[in-house]
Formats: sequence, structure tokens, C-alpha cells
Amino acid sequence: MTGISNHTVVTQFILLGFSGSGSLRRPLFLGVLGVYLVTLLGNSLIILLTLVDPALRSPMYFFLRHLSLVEVLYTTTIVPRMLADLRSTCPTIPRAACFVQLYFFALLGITECCLLAAMAFDRYAAICRPLSYTTLMNQGVCASLVGASYFMGVVAGTTHSVFIFTLPFHGANTIHHFLCDILPVLRLASASTFWGEVGNLAVTIAFILTPFSLIVASYACILFSILRVSTAQGRRKVFSTCSSHLFVVVLFFGTGTIAYLRPQAGPSQDSDQILAVFYTVVTPVFNPFVYTLRNKEVTRAMKRLGQRYLCSS
Repeated sequence: MTGISNHTVVTQFILLGFSGSGSLRRPLFLGVLGVYLVTLLGNSLIILLTLVDPALRSPMYFFLRHLSLVEVLYTTTIVPRMLADLRSTCPTIPRAACFVQLYFFALLGITECCLLAAMAFDRYAAICRPLSYTTLMNQGVCASLVGASYFMGVVAGTTHSVFIFTLPFHGANTIHHFLCDILPVLRLASASTFWGEVGNLAVTIAFILTPFSLIVASYACILFSILRVSTAQGRRKVFSTCSSHLFVVVLFFGTGTIAYLRPQAGPSQDSDQILAVFYTVVTPVFNPFVYTLRNKEVTRAMKRLGQRYLCSS
């Protein structure tokens, strides 16, 4: 930090997320590293399968490929820094690196929200509008939905990061978190944070609650369609086409809601860190398992890829 105009200008932040972990730091390091490697491997496998296997060229797998890509980038934005801090006695992050992490954390989080909404619309079209499905979900529409998801993420990430880091930071530089999240960084600013918190609420409504509302509306229509199916076997078959996506939606939005909308005052900050580890590290690892273990098309594609590799060897 440097002194300018009788103020201490913050040039780096101290991350206190794991400062009280003590003897748990080493097992936590190994656990996070293991989950991270599985996340990279599983999501990379999905990306590869949906690129090379002709049977996985439907809109659902097009969206799934981009969802897996976002999961890989999302965890990579957070976990390497987390692992480095777990091995450090005084975890710090330069102001510029904090800006970059916050930018991509917001960008990729909002992009995932929008991609999950696009996937819900795809399931709605497949189940509720089967005769118009190929028209509703043609290649151009799918590309536009994915492009719009990334665009929304860029808008949200740019809005948050640029606004927060144009505020003055003097003196206080301790973040009670293991990453540069929006509100913990915003509350360290020396100027009034009122408009920053209002902007955060506006972005939350526009880019998180709106996609979630579209998902709820899509599944309400899907539920009515399922109830109109005459046989129990038919209802199970229809529901199975969207159960994997529904599980991911509940996991992603559920953990995010608990983390960001619950009362800030809690029994301890350790519980906050455990929850944050869950929604930033653990949740992304479920994506490949949900879409491989519960999807016969993906498991068959994995077998074909394995047979192709063995034959070429």
C-alpha cells in the first residue's frame, strides 16, 4: 500500500477465508484439489463427447456443452487462487487480480443462470411443443440464446467490477472470504456504497431472478403437460427427459439463494465459508455426473469414444 494525499491507498487485499482452518488446511487443500480435477475431467469429457459424437448434436447437448465450458472456467476462476491461499500463511491478492477474479466470477455466474434458462426453454419446446420443436429450436435460435447468455454475463461482470473498482479504497483491505466476491469487496470502499448495493440488487433481479422466473414458468408448463399424459409409464418417460436439468437448476439456484439471500448475521463465519465452498467448488462437479449417469445417450457416446480409442491404439 502507498500513501497518497494523507490516505492509505489499497493496492492489495488480504483474504481471510481460511485463516481459522488451522490443521484442516491440508486436508481441505487435498479435497478441493481432488474435486477441481474431477470437475475439469468430467466437464471436459462432456465437451469432447458433444463435439465428436454425431448422436449428441441436438440443441440440448449444444447447451450442455456450453454449460460444461462455463463450469470449467468458473471453477478455474476461483479454485487455483483458493489452493494457493490454503498453502500460504498470509494470503493476499493484488488489487488488479481481485478485479479480474470478481469480473469473471460475476460474468460466468450470470452466464450460467441464463444458460440454465435457455435449457429450460429447450425442454419446454421439446415436451409442450413437439410438432414445432425443430422450428423453435433451430440452429440460429440456439446460437442466439447462447450468445445472449454470454452477453448478459459480460454486461453484469463489467457493471459490477468497473463500478466497484472505480470507488476509492483507503485503509481497510481485509476480505472475510476466500475470493473477491461482490459485496465483501464493495463494503471495503471508503465512499458510500449505497448505489453499489442498489446496483447489485438491480443486477440480481435482472440477471438472476428473471432467468429463474423463466425456468419456473417453463417447468410449470412442462408439469401440466406431464399431468395430461394418461399412463404412469408415459409420465415417467416424459419427466426423465428433463430430470437431469431440473436437478442442476435446484442445486445451482438453491445454494446461490441460501448464500446470498439468507440473513448475514450467522453463528460463525466458518459456516459462511463452508457454504461458499459448496456453491463455488462442489456444485460444478455434479454437472458431469448428473448428465452421464442419468443419460443413456451420453453413456453410449462414452462407450463409442472408448472403443474408437482402443481400436486406434
